Amino acid sequence: MELDFEKAGGLVPAVIQDDLTGQVLMLGYMNQEALEKTQQEGLVTFFSRTKNRLWTKGETSSNTLEVISIAKDCDNDSLLIKVKPNGPTCHTGSTSCFGEEEAANRSGAIRFIAQLEGVIQNRKTNPEEGSYTNFLFNRGVNKIAQKVGEEAVETVIDAVAGEIETMKGEAADLLYHLLVLLAATGLELKDVVAVLQERHKAK
Repeated sequence: MELDFEKAGGLVPAVIQDDLTGQVLMLGYMNQEALEKTQQEGLVTFFSRTKNRLWTKGETSSNTLEVISIAKDCDNDSLLIKVKPNGPTCHTGSTSCFGEEEAANRSGAIRFIAQLEGVIQNRKTNPEEGSYTNFLFNRGVNKIAQKVGEEAVETVIDAVAGEIETMKGEAADLLYHLLVLLAATGLELKDVVAVLQERHKAK
């Protein structure tokens, strides 16, 4: 990876982003040696300007940052590193040095649903032996639709009864089976979201 380290005196800024939630976790700086160590070991290593040495995130706290991907910007003088964080990133104990915990939780939930849909769509085109998703696809649209109905009823029953904890599981089953039904009928979640967006514009 070719970077212009000399432009900023031997260092480039590295934005650290949670690969799952999309939340920006922190900003650090790397020199050539720090980048090479990061690439070789798979853990984010910075050049500490205060300590004047290489510093692997989590070397004392064990809250490391596992590298998922590294990308440079169009000017070759900054980095975007997507990671899997092992514990809080900020020294204060927060997930991010920039706060916004609640927003991150929401975005993480949305990204996970998108990832789950991707797994389901992949099972449709690349069946896997023993997969429950493929079992459902093999049963056909009618049976999948029936399962969605069953899970919807069970969710409603728990909601009316005030059984919030068990309702979580039933709602999870409902969401999953609905995604399978969408895939089985040739639709994607974005098609449903597009309808909601149009309705929102009309208000």
